[in-house]
Amino acid sequence: MPDRRQPDSSTDDNPFAAPPEGRPDQPWQPRGGDGSGGPGGAGPTPEGPARWDPTDPIQRRARYALLAGMWGFFFGIFGIPSVGLLLGALALYWGVSALRGGVESLGPAARPQRTAAVSGLVTATLALLLAASSYAVQLAYKDFYVCRDDALTKTAELECNTLLPDNFLGQVLKVHR
Repeated sequence: MPDRRQPDSSTDDNPFAAPPEGRPDQPWQPRGGDGSGGPGGAGPTPEGPARWDPTDPIQRRARYALLAGMWGFFFGIFGIPSVGLLLGALALYWGVSALRGGVESLGPAARPQRTAAVSGLVTATLALLLAASSYAVQLAYKDFYVCRDDALTKTAELECNTLLPDNFLGQVLKVHR
């Protein structure tokens, strides 16, 4: 075929590239399962496992840390600090254990696991900070919350605003008509 170009060295390993000029088209065949660890190979790469392995506890804990930290952060944002605290603590535990196990056993091949574990630690820390700040505000302004919860009328609930400070947080917590 005259319109085919010569393949460059970057497409030598491209299974979708056209065959070199002068070679006939061949039907697709999977690459040999020689255990070399390349695409289609059965064994791990020389640096360690390269794909998601659900039986590997290190990879599983790294992913759990990321997911639990993310959901803990969301629950903290949406005002459910008890669930955010629980998920943040779990994410912190899973992230630390994934980092410890990944550094010791996988070496340089653990980069995706380390990234997930560190991201889980960051989101876990944010979730724990949100939960702690929510509980701190509730503790600092306990009189206001008790007054507001015990108020039987809207007028009585509005009177509880006098227990709040005259700053930004007081304006945020204030009961409005």
